Amino acid sequence: MPTHAEKKILPYSPEQMFDLVLDIERYPEFLPWCLSCDIIKEDDGNKFANLVIGYKVFREWIKCRVSYQRPHSIRVEYINGPLKYLSNTWDFMEAQNNGCVVDFYVDFEFKNPLFQKMMGVFFNEIVRRMVKAFEDRAKEMYGPKTKGKTKSSGSLKKKEI
Repeated sequence: MPTHAEKKILPYSPEQMFDLVLDIERYPEFLPWCLSCDIIKEDDGNKFANLVIGYKVFREWIKCRVSYQRPHSIRVEYINGPLKYLSNTWDFMEAQNNGCVVDFYVDFEFKNPLFQKMMGVFFNEIVRRMVKAFEDRAKEMYGPKTKGKTKSSGSLKKKEI
């Protein structure tokens, strides 16, 4: 299966982007093809989830483990479902002007040759829409910040004459 790797600088903090991506229970609200998500178990640094993905008449569930190190990285490990494998990582790094470098990587392959063939044809479009959905969600959650804005971090001193 083709892979997709992308780095973007967004005008949000690493903590904000980390929280948005880790909030997998809310994916059905904004992520295309994610129909539902149930957290099965949660412990320190891990979430185990069942996600239902689908398009038109196709429906499949994926069980995965989401491990994380706040606020720097999120790793998705495939456990069970229609895939042969899944490799998905998110890394969040400070950028200038209170921004964040988001480093995203995904690679997966379906067990079903029909799904795999369909996915191969639409892979780039699917990933493009997913990445855009996260960007749009950040704007919705945190506001349409502009790159280059900085917060004041000090008090003003009066100049004595």
